Amino acid sequence: MPPQDSETARWFAEEVQPHEPILRSYLRRKFPALQDVDDVVQESFLRVLRARIDGNLRSARGFLFTAARNAALDVFRRRRPEFHGTIVEDAPLRVLEDRPGVAETVIHDQELSLLAEAIEALPLRCRQVLKLRKIYGLSHREIAQQLGISERTVNVQVGLGVRRCADFLRNQGVLAPLPDTEGNAP
Repeated sequence: MPPQDSETARWFAEEVQPHEPILRSYLRRKFPALQDVDDVVQESFLRVLRARIDGNLRSARGFLFTAARNAALDVFRRRRPEFHGTIVEDAPLRVLEDRPGVAETVIHDQELSLLAEAIEALPLRCRQVLKLRKIYGLSHREIAQQLGISERTVNVQVGLGVRRCADFLRNQGVLAPLPDTEGNAP
């Protein structure tokens, strides 16, 4: 094996393969109808290797997840049936746009930015647990095994992280204040 091939194999084993379990979990959660998870993972690995060889790779992990998302979407595009009917010229066409408007998109982006800020403000362990649970969809058991902590600790950290993020978003005016249980006016 030439030296470059062994270096690429080492890089792949260290920088890409460790993300495979989280990638599979992400694909199952994000695309529940995807039946070819193995194929998408392999295609993603190939795309990462090609990008590395081409010199267009800054973050192996980021590129891997983007490549996986795009590969999964490609699978669904290939499955989409083609229209073989005829279009009648005289029939009025009603087009409904199924996507949010500009204002909704901007508000959504701002809320996501605030949520990211809230998550980054969490203590390290709490942030790690919350990301693995809520973003990557790992189970409490998988998180406990990956981080070497108990499932009870995972449960406590998830609850703590969610409460702290909700408090952060409430303080920013994104979430409504909690109702006053003592009957006092807000």
